[in-house]
Amino acid sequence: MSSSRVHSRTQIGIVGAGPAGLMLSHLLARAGIDSVAVDLRSRREIEETHRAGILEQDSVDLLAGTGVSDRVHRDGYRHDGIELAFGGGAHRIDFQGLVGASTQLYPQTDVFIDLADARERDGGDVRFGVTDVSVDGLTSDAPAMRFTDADGTAHEIRADFLVGADGSRSLCRREVPQARRTQYFREYPFAWFGILAEAPPSAPELIYNHSPRGFALISQRTETLQRMYFQCDPAEDVAAWSDDRIWDELQSRVGANGHTLKEGPITSRTVLPFRSFVQEPMHHGRLVLAGDAAHTVPPTGAKGLNLALADVRVLAEELERAVASGDTAPLETYSERALGRVWKAQHFSYWMTTMLHTLPGATPFDIRRQEGELASVTGSTAGSTYLAEAYTGWAEGR
Repeated sequence: MSSSRVHSRTQIGIVGAGPAGLMLSHLLARAGIDSVAVDLRSRREIEETHRAGILEQDSVDLLAGTGVSDRVHRDGYRHDGIELAFGGGAHRIDFQGLVGASTQLYPQTDVFIDLADARERDGGDVRFGVTDVSVDGLTSDAPAMRFTDADGTAHEIRADFLVGADGSRSLCRREVPQARRTQYFREYPFAWFGILAEAPPSAPELIYNHSPRGFALISQRTETLQRMYFQCDPAEDVAAWSDDRIWDELQSRVGANGHTLKEGPITSRTVLPFRSFVQEPMHHGRLVLAGDAAHTVPPTGAKGLNLALADVRVLAEELERAVASGDTAPLETYSERALGRVWKAQHFSYWMTTMLHTLPGATPFDIRRQEGELASVTGSTAGSTYLAEAYTGWAEGR
């Protein structure tokens, strides 16, 4: 079988051509380092996977400052704060006033399109729609990435280093021997029922709504398309929810805190389960992990995509050192640097999630205690500043 393969070599082999893999490939190219990125999905399939997109200021700067695209500024929506709604009222967290930073509403789909266009523009080697992906020889001097192209041609690419940026179901992560890894995992007893609705925005910024009926998040997408979520059971059947039932549930939750939503036809609905996961270390031999392949967070803190981009910004620096030296020591440095931010983001995401969501079996005491916690955050400059700093992205990258 191996004799029928096309054999080649590159400096960095990247499994996964989503935003993390493509950004890494882009940054490496700017440093004069060759890479090949592959993905099981077609480009169209990735583009049609709708996901939220709140970008930290450093993520925006990374996209625009490295020449990917300035569309994030032209088509995105700058948010200088968020609103926490609870206890019958609403309280704004002023990011600019507290920490001098903002976030940008810019969907992950558009981040991917910008990156894929930039790699095509710059002649990057990115192959979508591959099959039979595997990695081998991770502790050798030339680990292998094997796959079959969309046209049926089998390939074996030897590289100096391999990167697993292949998402939460990562095949690369599973190649790390059990004795060489530690996995941390937490599953949550609720999920988000997410919708896309053809309607005008209901608010200029995101509303994080706490109510006895459960959490709701009112987000935006464009001037005519909005994304919203409400807390539900992970086993919830989307087919059991009509448009009217969904709007009634959302309106009742936000109405408790003085908001009224602008309604419209619902074009998409899905249930998103929650979990927290980290694998340590984020390297083994000549393999490194990045993004969801190494860690996932609940979406409440808007950290998933931002963590992935923060990973590859650091990883590009350390891979440049590793390629120059031929040594694996920079991979260990990468893991230590990245995990410092990962665990801060895990704490923030857990904190936001448990502060805002109603736990199964919650008593009136539990609800009032959460309202007391929210009041402590919004009524304190120190508390609000912590939330603003963590939400917009810790300043060490700036």
